[in-house]
Amino acid sequence: MALTETALDLARTQCGVLTRTQLLASGVSRETLRWRVGRDWRLLLPGIYVLQTGLPSEEQRLVAAQLFGGDGAWLAGSTAAALHGLRACQARLPIRVLVPAPRRSRRVAWVDIRSTTLLGEPLVPRGSLRLGCLARAVVDAAVETPDERSARALVIEAVQRRLVRLDDLEHWVDARGRQHSRRLRRVLAEVAAGAWSAPEADLLALLRTSDRLPEPMANPVLTGPGGRLLTSPDVWLDDVGMAVLVQSRAFHADGLDWDDTVEQASDLSAARVVVVGVTPSALARDPKAQLARIELAHAEAARTGTRAPVTATARPTLPLERAG
Repeated sequence: MALTETALDLARTQCGVLTRTQLLASGVSRETLRWRVGRDWRLLLPGIYVLQTGLPSEEQRLVAAQLFGGDGAWLAGSTAAALHGLRACQARLPIRVLVPAPRRSRRVAWVDIRSTTLLGEPLVPRGSLRLGCLARAVVDAAVETPDERSARALVIEAVQRRLVRLDDLEHWVDARGRQHSRRLRRVLAEVAAGAWSAPEADLLALLRTSDRLPEPMANPVLTGPGGRLLTSPDVWLDDVGMAVLVQSRAFHADGLDWDDTVEQASDLSAARVVVVGVTPSALARDPKAQLARIELAHAEAARTGTRAPVTATARPTLPLERAG
């Protein structure tokens, strides 16, 4: 009942996961297959076996899901985004798989297979796996995410780490058509406006609900007297010269030195800028109370009749070049 060399070669390249068709084609008899399943091998999905009796590893499940999709299948959506390394997207079940039309969509056990007519995307090989391109994976994962805040965090991370370009994301939003396009375009607009973290985007969205505050600026370039560059605040209210800072190390974008940011924030106060701090937890717990705090600080700054001698310039749209 030993496996043929062909079957062993396949097992080595596919993490010990093979299809029934592969086993039979490599010379394993039906009698051997019936005998070993349940004794030496484990059935993972209909027609998909792992050559062991223990629980499969995460990679074995991924290989099994892709094999179950059939020829030309690839890992996509939140599954691919997590495998590409996005921290905002955790690898979890169901495993997302795309297959070319006219194959049908179906959900079997812990695998979600979707049929697509959007073909020709550049697939990324990862050992025995095939991953969809990151731009499409981000867009699809944002659609799969039930709440807009999580979708926004996913897009912000991908763009701020320069893993994808905004125009590539827009391409896949356009390619999807009208389905979920309103939410996706709203998220892309917030990222393009300069939101560098999910809490910053939450703060911007919150301030824009106020009828007492001017249009907020995200991460503007501030210039003090003599043309000296000042710390760029998360949000700027220009009429009274007020900065709102999200005070959390965890949510500052990669590439920003947190210690320098904390130390240099004092230059805003030295330039007579009104500074209001908020935390992500407070924003999430009681956004109305945080909005009221900011509105009160803004009203008090307006009553003084003085404004810091600071010029704010909108930051250019996020860089679109690909990371090397």
